[in-house]
Amino acid sequence: MIISIASDHAGFEQKQLLAAYLKECGHEVVDRGPDSDDRVDYPDFAALVGNDVAQGRAERGVLVCGTGIGMALAADKIAGCRAANIINVQFAELCRQHNDANIVTLSGRFVDVEENKRILDAFLSTPFEGGRHAGRVAKIMELD
Repeated sequence: MIISIASDHAGFEQKQLLAAYLKECGHEVVDRGPDSDDRVDYPDFAALVGNDVAQGRAERGVLVCGTGIGMALAADKIAGCRAANIINVQFAELCRQHNDANIVTLSGRFVDVEENKRILDAFLSTPFEGGRHAGRVAKIMELD
């Protein structure tokens, strides 16, 4: 799977570790930055990943900031993106099953890297259930 990943300064360390983990799992990783933990504005990096996903250059996106909240808010502004801020495995499964989320946003400050790896595993392996959820997702997409 092609995965676009980025962070801000608060998520930089985990982004590096998670990108390496995703490569070890056999995914093609497009690292959209930043290249250091110098202060940056997270919307700039959320836009890069969001556009990769919305334009089909990546199948899924991963964004890491202090909480994951700001990244989710920014990525969701891009038409075609369904970003979810996830803090545990069950939420990762549900955002895929029920919402067909295509971008996961993670907390680099409040969730440890091992839990974020488990979240990524669930996010990348859980299929969308379709059925009754498909109409709801279609309604979400009409809001773009």
